[in-house]
Amino acid sequence: MQQEKTLSIIKPDAVAKCVIGEINRRFEQEGLRIVAAKMTRLTKKQAEDFYGIHKDRPFFNALVSFMSSGPVMLQVLEGPNAVALNRQIMGATNPKEAAIGTIRADFAESIDHNAVHGSDSLDNAKQEISFFFTPEEVVTYVKNTELA
Repeated sequence: MQQEKTLSIIKPDAVAKCVIGEINRRFEQEGLRIVAAKMTRLTKKQAEDFYGIHKDRPFFNALVSFMSSGPVMLQVLEGPNAVALNRQIMGATNPKEAAIGTIRADFAESIDHNAVHGSDSLDNAKQEISFFFTPEEVVTYVKNTELA
């Protein structure tokens, strides 16, 4: 299987619920490795630039406000078919439509406060990762089953 990298953002609502560890456990349990991580609070400009593709959509201002309202956990996940696998683990954007046991079904409040962001394609993953991380900040490692 193809090894891929994808961006994951644990959003302010999930950070405030103190579920970062549980979310990361789910990623790792499904075979994704966290190869870069940092907690930050996005500035309004960073949120505007990152979500710029949505600038003409009616929800843009609310999205920018929400994403800059508190700390987020930025991460790069790596593994076989990481983009699709991460999206499966996250669940549908609208938590009311998300499958039972997905991150959004378990932790999201609404379509606007939906706990996590994940890249929707490999091309977008590359762009999104480079928005937040330098190449030097992303590491690759192999799980050592002898130590696990």
